[in-house]
Amino acid sequence: MAVIGNTSLFSNLTLSSSLNRSTRLFFISVAFSPTNFRLRAASASSSPSSTATFVDTNPTDSIVAEKEKEKEVKHSSNLLACPVCYDSLNWTSHPSLSVDAIAGSSLQCGTCKKTYVGSQTHLDLTVTTGAKSYGEPMPLTTEFFRLPLISALYERGWRQSFVWGGYPGPEKEFELMKEFLKPVLGGNIIDASCASGLFSRLFAKSGLFPLVVALDYSENMLKQCYEFIQQEENFPKENITLVRADISRLPFVSSSVDAVHAGAALHCWPRPLAAVAEISRVLRPGGVFVATTIIIDGPFIVVPFRSTFSQSFKQVSGSNLFLSERELEELCSACGLVGFKCIRNGFFVMISATKPS
Repeated sequence: MAVIGNTSLFSNLTLSSSLNRSTRLFFISVAFSPTNFRLRAASASSSPSSTATFVDTNPTDSIVAEKEKEKEVKHSSNLLACPVCYDSLNWTSHPSLSVDAIAGSSLQCGTCKKTYVGSQTHLDLTVTTGAKSYGEPMPLTTEFFRLPLISALYERGWRQSFVWGGYPGPEKEFELMKEFLKPVLGGNIIDASCASGLFSRLFAKSGLFPLVVALDYSENMLKQCYEFIQQEENFPKENITLVRADISRLPFVSSSVDAVHAGAALHCWPRPLAAVAEISRVLRPGGVFVATTIIIDGPFIVVPFRSTFSQSFKQVSGSNLFLSERELEELCSACGLVGFKCIRNGFFVMISATKPS
């Protein structure tokens, strides 16, 4: 089993493997400061390099060219898909995923003919987009993050408070996740449940991914992300686009995504199994899923009726309380992801799993 990434990033970090259940646990000590992390791995994985196919839409025959001018030109997005039928969407306006080009953009599904139009800040690719009267209530936690006040506070104190649970801070988390994402650097990445785009912006500015999709269900979070982007000088706006979508109904073509990141989000999803299954569907073979959340273990392991309380909490709030690393590993494996690995620091956990090649 190979050691992951650049060992200069870690200190007193424990690596274990359950790829072969008879394999003994072993420990490595490498340099990471100031916080000690523990890394557990279910298996090592390898990922093939991503490939891209380019189609020349310019007709060489002059007669065909004249006829094409009379038609509405539609450009395949090659990534975005209709959330109703999962078929690739076609541009009915100038094709561009730049954040500044989304306003007024239009895409149409070639199968159900449903049209999706961009607002000033983002593309709305939810199933209910365009509906005037019909809507479905979402769980309490989901609606909570749609409030304008919460989106305004998220990076102004809310996210910083996560340190109580062992979160090392955005910059250190970014360095840790880059090790997991090494096999897919240079591909596209979806920052799922991106909130106000804290990590979406880091991904875009890093230059490691030529396309970053900041995805969230909250319109106000996406508006806040857009404002942060506009306020930042020399931001690479051509590398990022903002999309509103349901995590359990992702608007992407199957096997089209190189990486999916979900920061401090797993516990907020109403149905983690449905969400991770969707992530597995859109990941290409060798694609990587990286997420952070919290595990209620440690001193809480002696609390009676933990499982009962977890279920009751989910029914009331729509959020989830994970009680063990094994629970997260089984969540990933149930959705067809392999090579589960995790890093622990207190209640904080960063997990990674891969779509089989």
